[in-house]
Amino acid sequence: MDTFELNKIAGAFLGTLLFAMWLNVISSAIFTPAKLVKPGYPLPAAQETAAAGNGAPAPAIAPIEDRLAKADVKKGEVDTKPCQACHNFDKGGVTKIGPPLYDVVDRPKATVNGFSYSDAIKSKAGKWTYADLDQFLADPKGYAPGTKMTFAGEADPIKRADIIDYLHILSDSAEPLPASGPAGSEHGTSTEPTLPQPKEHAVSDIPEPLPASRSAASPGGASTEPALPQPKERAVSVRAEPLPANGSAGASPPRKHRAHSSTTKADNRRN
Repeated sequence: MDTFELNKIAGAFLGTLLFAMWLNVISSAIFTPAKLVKPGYPLPAAQETAAAGNGAPAPAIAPIEDRLAKADVKKGEVDTKPCQACHNFDKGGVTKIGPPLYDVVDRPKATVNGFSYSDAIKSKAGKWTYADLDQFLADPKGYAPGTKMTFAGEADPIKRADIIDYLHILSDSAEPLPASGPAGSEHGTSTEPTLPQPKEHAVSDIPEPLPASRSAASPGGASTEPALPQPKERAVSVRAEPLPANGSAGASPPRKHRAHSSTTKADNRRN
Protein backbone atom coordinates (compact mmCIF):
# COMPACT_ATOMS: atom_id res chain seq x y z
CA MET A 1 0.00 0.00 0.00
CA ASP A 2 1.49 3.31 -1.04
CA THR A 3 1.54 6.55 0.91
CA PHE A 4 -1.37 8.06 -1.03
CA GLU A 5 -3.75 5.34 0.11
CA LEU A 6 -2.69 5.80 3.72
CA ASN A 7 -3.28 9.52 3.49
CA LYS A 8 -6.80 8.96 2.17
CA ILE A 9 -7.65 6.59 5.04
CA ALA A 10 -6.27 8.99 7.65
CA GLY A 11 -8.09 11.92 6.09
CA ALA A 12 -11.39 10.04 6.05
CA PHE A 13 -10.97 9.09 9.74
CA LEU A 14 -10.12 12.64 10.79
CA GLY A 15 -12.98 14.05 8.71
CA THR A 16 -15.41 11.71 10.41
CA LEU A 17 -14.21 12.81 13.84
CA LEU A 18 -14.45 16.46 12.82
CA PHE A 19 -18.01 15.95 11.52
CA ALA A 20 -19.07 14.24 14.74
CA MET A 21 -17.57 17.03 16.81
CA TRP A 22 -19.34 19.76 14.87
CA LEU A 23 -22.58 17.80 14.94
CA ASN A 24 -22.37 17.70 18.74
CA VAL A 25 -21.68 21.43 18.95
CA ILE A 26 -24.55 22.35 16.64
CA SER A 27 -27.06 20.00 18.33
CA SER A 28 -26.08 21.33 21.78
CA ALA A 29 -26.69 24.87 20.58
CA ILE A 30 -30.13 23.98 19.21
CA PHE A 31 -31.34 21.73 22.00
CA THR A 32 -29.88 23.42 25.07
CA PRO A 33 -31.54 22.02 28.24
CA ALA A 34 -32.75 24.49 30.86
CA LYS A 35 -30.57 24.65 33.92
CA LEU A 36 -32.22 23.65 37.19
CA VAL A 37 -32.43 26.37 39.80
CA LYS A 38 -32.01 23.74 42.50
CA PRO A 39 -30.79 20.27 41.58
CA GLY A 40 -32.83 17.29 42.69
CA TYR A 41 -36.48 16.81 43.56
CA PRO A 42 -37.96 17.87 46.91
CA LEU A 43 -39.37 15.04 49.00
CA PRO A 44 -42.59 15.44 51.02
CA ALA A 45 -40.67 15.32 54.29
CA ALA A 46 -38.38 18.08 53.07
CA GLN A 47 -41.37 20.22 52.16
CA GLU A 48 -42.84 19.86 55.65
CA THR A 49 -39.51 20.80 57.21
CA ALA A 50 -39.20 23.85 54.99
CA ALA A 51 -42.75 24.92 55.77
CA ALA A 52 -42.15 24.55 59.49
CA GLY A 53 -39.08 26.80 59.25
CA ASN A 54 -41.04 29.77 57.89
CA GLY A 55 -42.23 30.72 61.36
CA ALA A 56 -45.91 30.53 60.42
CA PRO A 57 -48.07 28.60 62.91
CA ALA A 58 -49.12 25.18 61.66
CA PRO A 59 -52.87 24.78 61.20
CA ALA A 60 -54.61 22.83 63.93
CA ILE A 61 -55.42 19.24 62.95
CA ALA A 62 -58.67 17.77 64.15
CA PRO A 63 -58.49 14.57 66.22
CA ILE A 64 -58.56 11.31 64.32
CA GLU A 65 -61.99 10.49 65.80
CA ASP A 66 -63.51 13.61 64.24
CA ARG A 67 -61.86 12.97 60.89
CA LEU A 68 -62.95 9.34 60.81
CA ALA A 69 -66.56 10.46 61.22
CA LYS A 70 -66.24 12.31 57.89
CA ALA A 71 -63.92 9.83 56.13
CA ASP A 72 -64.70 8.20 52.79
CA VAL A 73 -63.92 4.48 52.43
CA LYS A 74 -63.94 4.63 48.63
CA LYS A 75 -61.38 7.42 48.57
CA GLY A 76 -59.28 5.52 51.08
CA GLU A 77 -59.27 2.46 48.84
CA VAL A 78 -58.09 4.57 45.92
CA ASP A 79 -55.38 6.21 48.04
CA THR A 80 -53.96 2.78 48.97
CA LYS A 81 -53.26 1.82 45.35
CA PRO A 82 -49.59 2.91 45.57
CA CYS A 83 -49.23 0.94 48.81
CA GLN A 84 -50.24 -2.31 47.10
CA ALA A 85 -46.80 -2.54 45.52
CA CYS A 86 -45.31 -3.35 48.94
CA HIS A 87 -48.29 -4.53 51.03
CA ASN A 88 -50.99 -7.12 50.60
CA PHE A 89 -54.54 -6.07 51.53
CA ASP A 90 -56.25 -9.45 50.97
CA LYS A 91 -57.18 -11.91 53.69
CA GLY A 92 -54.50 -14.55 54.01
CA GLY A 93 -52.35 -12.75 51.44
CA VAL A 94 -48.64 -13.44 51.12
CA THR A 95 -46.02 -11.20 52.64
CA LYS A 96 -44.40 -8.78 50.21
CA ILE A 97 -41.76 -6.17 50.91
CA GLY A 98 -43.96 -4.99 53.78
CA PRO A 99 -46.25 -6.95 56.09
CA PRO A 100 -49.85 -7.65 55.03
CA LEU A 101 -52.32 -5.02 56.21
CA TYR A 102 -55.49 -7.08 56.47
CA ASP A 103 -56.91 -6.77 59.99
CA VAL A 104 -54.15 -4.33 60.96
CA VAL A 105 -56.39 -2.16 63.14
CA ASP A 106 -56.03 -3.16 66.82
CA ARG A 107 -53.44 -5.76 65.88
CA PRO A 108 -50.41 -6.04 68.17
CA LYS A 109 -47.38 -4.42 66.61
CA ALA A 110 -44.65 -6.52 64.96
CA THR A 111 -46.61 -9.79 65.22
CA VAL A 112 -46.89 -10.97 61.60
CA ASN A 113 -45.14 -14.31 61.26
CA GLY A 114 -42.52 -14.55 58.57
CA PHE A 115 -41.74 -10.83 58.36
CA SER A 116 -38.51 -9.34 59.64
CA TYR A 117 -39.43 -6.16 61.48
CA SER A 118 -36.97 -3.42 62.23
CA ASP A 119 -35.85 -2.83 65.79
CA ALA A 120 -37.70 0.52 65.73
CA ILE A 121 -41.05 -1.22 65.19
CA LYS A 122 -40.25 -4.02 67.63
CA SER A 123 -39.59 -1.43 70.33
CA LYS A 124 -43.13 -0.09 69.96
CA ALA A 125 -45.46 -1.73 72.43
CA GLY A 126 -49.22 -2.02 72.27
CA LYS A 127 -51.58 -2.31 69.33
CA TRP A 128 -52.05 -0.37 66.14
CA THR A 129 -54.71 2.05 67.33
CA TYR A 130 -56.27 4.74 65.16
CA ALA A 131 -54.01 7.37 66.68
CA ASP A 132 -50.86 5.25 66.14
CA LEU A 133 -51.77 4.57 62.51
CA ASP A 134 -52.41 8.26 61.97
CA GLN A 135 -49.01 9.22 63.39
CA PHE A 136 -47.20 6.48 61.48
CA LEU A 137 -48.79 7.39 58.15
CA ALA A 138 -48.02 11.07 58.71
CA ASP A 139 -44.29 10.51 59.31
CA PRO A 140 -43.05 6.90 59.50
CA LYS A 141 -39.46 7.83 60.26
CA GLY A 142 -40.56 10.37 62.85
CA TYR A 143 -42.82 7.84 64.57
CA ALA A 144 -40.24 5.04 64.51
CA PRO A 145 -36.72 6.29 63.70
CA GLY A 146 -34.83 3.54 61.92
CA THR A 147 -37.86 1.87 60.35
CA LYS A 148 -37.51 0.06 57.05
CA MET A 149 -40.50 1.93 55.69
CA THR A 150 -39.37 3.98 52.68
CA PHE A 151 -42.64 5.87 52.39
CA ALA A 152 -42.08 9.55 53.15
CA GLY A 153 -45.52 10.01 54.72
CA GLU A 154 -48.94 11.45 53.90
CA ALA A 155 -49.21 15.12 54.86
CA ASP A 156 -52.94 15.47 54.21
CA PRO A 157 -54.86 14.54 57.40
CA ILE A 158 -58.07 13.99 55.41
CA LYS A 159 -56.39 11.39 53.20
CA ARG A 160 -54.92 9.68 56.24
CA ALA A 161 -58.38 9.40 57.76
CA ASP A 162 -59.72 7.91 54.50
CA ILE A 163 -56.92 5.32 54.43
CA ILE A 164 -57.45 4.35 58.07
CA ASP A 165 -61.18 4.07 57.51
CA TYR A 166 -60.50 1.68 54.63
CA LEU A 167 -58.09 -0.36 56.78
CA HIS A 168 -60.78 -0.47 59.45
CA ILE A 169 -63.20 -2.44 57.25
CA LEU A 170 -60.51 -4.99 56.30
CA SER A 171 -61.47 -7.36 59.10
CA ASP A 172 -63.77 -10.27 59.77
CA SER A 173 -65.21 -8.46 62.79
CA ALA A 174 -64.70 -4.75 62.31
CA GLU A 175 -65.31 -2.74 65.44
CA PRO A 176 -67.43 0.42 65.19
CA LEU A 177 -65.58 3.65 64.72
CA PRO A 178 -64.93 5.73 67.83
CA ALA A 179 -67.23 8.57 68.72
CA SER A 180 -66.52 11.75 66.81
CA GLY A 181 -66.38 13.86 69.97
CA PRO A 182 -66.76 13.65 73.74
CA ALA A 183 -69.80 15.93 73.77
CA GLY A 184 -73.02 13.97 73.95
CA SER A 185 -71.34 10.54 74.07
CA GLU A 186 -71.14 7.93 76.78
CA HIS A 187 -67.33 7.75 76.60
CA GLY A 188 -66.55 11.28 77.69
CA THR A 189 -67.81 14.42 79.22
CA SER A 190 -68.85 17.46 77.29
CA THR A 191 -66.33 20.24 76.84
CA GLU A 192 -68.95 22.85 76.04
CA PRO A 193 -69.06 25.76 78.52
CA THR A 194 -71.90 25.56 81.00
CA LEU A 195 -74.54 28.18 80.40
CA PRO A 196 -75.62 30.24 83.42
CA GLN A 197 -78.82 28.91 84.93
CA PRO A 198 -81.55 31.30 86.14
CA LYS A 199 -81.67 31.68 89.90
CA GLU A 200 -84.67 30.29 91.73
CA HIS A 201 -86.67 32.76 93.77
CA ALA A 202 -88.65 31.49 96.75
CA VAL A 203 -92.27 32.62 96.67
CA SER A 204 -93.91 33.08 100.06
CA ASP A 205 -97.65 33.05 100.62
CA ILE A 206 -97.30 35.39 103.60
CA PRO A 207 -97.19 39.02 102.50
CA GLU A 208 -94.22 40.95 103.73
CA PRO A 209 -94.97 43.82 106.12
CA LEU A 210 -94.76 47.28 104.69
CA PRO A 211 -91.75 49.32 105.69
CA ALA A 212 -92.12 51.64 108.63
CA SER A 213 -91.93 54.69 106.40
CA ARG A 214 -95.04 53.59 104.48
CA SER A 215 -97.11 52.02 107.24
CA ALA A 216 -99.89 53.82 109.02
CA ALA A 217 -98.90 55.76 112.07
CA SER A 218 -99.14 53.63 115.17
CA PRO A 219 -100.37 54.92 118.50
CA GLY A 220 -96.84 54.84 119.86
CA GLY A 221 -95.17 56.84 117.17
CA ALA A 222 -95.68 59.24 114.30
CA SER A 223 -95.27 58.43 110.65
CA THR A 224 -92.12 59.58 108.90
CA GLU A 225 -93.91 60.10 105.58
CA PRO A 226 -94.15 63.74 104.52
CA ALA A 227 -97.65 65.14 104.94
CA LEU A 228 -99.54 65.55 101.71
CA PRO A 229 -100.82 69.05 100.99
CA GLN A 230 -104.44 69.41 102.06
CA PRO A 231 -106.92 71.26 99.83
CA LYS A 232 -107.68 74.77 101.03
CA GLU A 233 -111.17 75.55 102.20
CA ARG A 234 -112.92 78.38 100.42
CA ALA A 235 -115.47 80.50 102.24
CA VAL A 236 -118.60 81.05 100.17
CA SER A 237 -120.73 84.00 101.19
CA VAL A 238 -124.28 84.58 100.03
CA ARG A 239 -125.22 88.18 99.70
CA ALA A 240 -128.83 88.97 100.45
CA GLU A 241 -130.36 91.62 98.23
CA PRO A 242 -132.06 94.49 100.11
CA LEU A 243 -135.80 94.70 100.15
CA PRO A 244 -137.49 97.53 98.29
CA ALA A 245 -138.02 100.76 100.17
CA ASN A 246 -141.84 100.59 100.39
CA GLY A 247 -141.51 97.89 102.78
CA SER A 248 -143.44 94.70 102.58
CA ALA A 249 -142.18 91.41 101.61
CA GLY A 250 -145.36 90.63 99.66
CA ALA A 251 -145.14 93.58 97.26
CA SER A 252 -144.62 92.65 93.66
CA PRO A 253 -141.52 93.74 91.84
CA PRO A 254 -141.66 96.89 89.76
CA ARG A 255 -141.44 94.91 86.52
CA LYS A 256 -144.65 93.04 87.21
CA HIS A 257 -146.31 96.32 88.22
CA ARG A 258 -145.39 97.86 84.91
CA ALA A 259 -146.86 94.88 83.10
CA HIS A 260 -150.12 95.30 85.07
CA SER A 261 -150.28 98.97 84.21
CA SER A 262 -149.86 98.20 80.52
CA THR A 263 -152.77 95.71 80.67
CA THR A 264 -155.01 98.29 82.35
CA LYS A 265 -154.27 100.80 79.60
CA ALA A 266 -155.17 98.29 76.95
CA ASP A 267 -158.49 97.53 78.60
CA ASN A 268 -159.33 101.23 78.78
CA ARG A 269 -158.71 101.64 75.07
CA ARG A 270 -161.11 98.84 74.27
CA ASN A 271 -163.74 100.46 76.34
